[in-house]
Amino acid sequence: MATLTFYGAAQEVTGSCHLLESKACGRVLLDCGLRQGGDAVERIHNERFSFKPDSIDAVVLSHAHLDHCGMLPLLVHQGFKGPIHCTRATADLLPIMLHDAVGLYLRDLERDNLRAARRGRKTREPVYDEEDVERVLKQLQPSRYRKPFTLGHHCTVTLHDAGHILGSAIVEVVLTENATEKRLVFSGDLGRRGSVLMNDPAALDKADVVLMESTYGDRDHRYEDDSMDELAEILHETWNKGGSVMIPSFAVGRTQEIIFHLGRLHHAGQLDNWEVFLDSPMAIKVTQVYDHWLDIMDGEDIRELSEAHKASLADFLPRLQLTADTEQSMAINRIKGGAIIIAGSGMCTGGRIRHHFKQRIWDDRNTVIFAGFQAHGTLGRLLVDGMQTVKLFGEEYAVKARIETLGCFSAHAGQSELVQWANNFDPASRLVLVHGEPTAQDALASLLWQEHQRRAAIPAEGDTLAF
Repeated sequence: MATLTFYGAAQEVTGSCHLLESKACGRVLLDCGLRQGGDAVERIHNERFSFKPDSIDAVVLSHAHLDHCGMLPLLVHQGFKGPIHCTRATADLLPIMLHDAVGLYLRDLERDNLRAARRGRKTREPVYDEEDVERVLKQLQPSRYRKPFTLGHHCTVTLHDAGHILGSAIVEVVLTENATEKRLVFSGDLGRRGSVLMNDPAALDKADVVLMESTYGDRDHRYEDDSMDELAEILHETWNKGGSVMIPSFAVGRTQEIIFHLGRLHHAGQLDNWEVFLDSPMAIKVTQVYDHWLDIMDGEDIRELSEAHKASLADFLPRLQLTADTEQSMAINRIKGGAIIIAGSGMCTGGRIRHHFKQRIWDDRNTVIFAGFQAHGTLGRLLVDGMQTVKLFGEEYAVKARIETLGCFSAHAGQSELVQWANNFDPASRLVLVHGEPTAQDALASLLWQEHQRRAAIPAEGDTLAF
């Protein structure tokens, strides 16, 4: 008998971590992600694995977002020595993602320790460091899409394109126990059909258990054309007011799609005379990785780049300026209006976007455009929910800037797309919802039952499912 225990992203969006146990494959983690929201240092120091890391035989990663891979350095630090399986593109992204995250954590910890020392309080040692990231990278075992590899004695794993970000995968696990074949499909994060740059998510139809994300289980996104018209209108109105636009953006996936959409507006003559800044060293590096993998992305969108005779996504937007170093970033502050600033982090939990908020969020000429899901407890979510003041670097600032959210940039499938993907499977397949907030999961489960007579389980953290 195989079991699946849910240690993260259970009735919450972040912290994806699920433990598969079977004689066929041993003890395998599906993802090892970081919970997001709140103080980053406190969150990391309070993190505890509910299993012994040195007892884990292997990890299979769905993709390179930190809420799916960000705890790998801690896992390795605490004794995990097995292989980490992922796609080849994910293996290219992980050094950027993990080194950046650990660097931020160590700098924040150093700042907190200095503050504690000044007050005569005890300082703390880091729970992991750059050496642990290097250990993670040495344990990577990249695979191609649709090419099975083995785990244990009687288990094969196949990674299929999830269409979420570069390298994202749907994980298909086939176990053979007592001459009986069992199949688990883990969606990872599913992308949207027709999303720019990404292929449509692969449609699988066989599984005993389907572990499916449910981030947008309670709603659909607007059609892309409608949202592009809305984006052009928001930009034009802000331009006419003499303001600037701040776009908090995830370095992987969202940033590249934003660049592509702004490039389309530019080539259509709809971008006024904006100066556009990509103010994220990590996003700049990630965009270069995307350039390397253009051949596996959506063919129609890539042909659009080729017709413009461009060699990279960044070149598709001629007005784009890459501000990698701190001085370049600070120089943006001297521009009082007419700047589109794309900066991390995507949920405003850290990064340069908070510095730009400090300079501009109190000015009603400016606009903040949220281009993706904002998890509960993050600054981004508080702003989307109407927060009137924000504390940045120890000071209070009034929120006077216009706050907008555009669903077309979401890298997640909406409700109807989730239902369609789930309905590819035989009705006898057991459907389990993860990676979603309770309201979204309840809405999706109700819809699946009422309209399609499919039952969907919603596990809590620590629950175990046998199959």
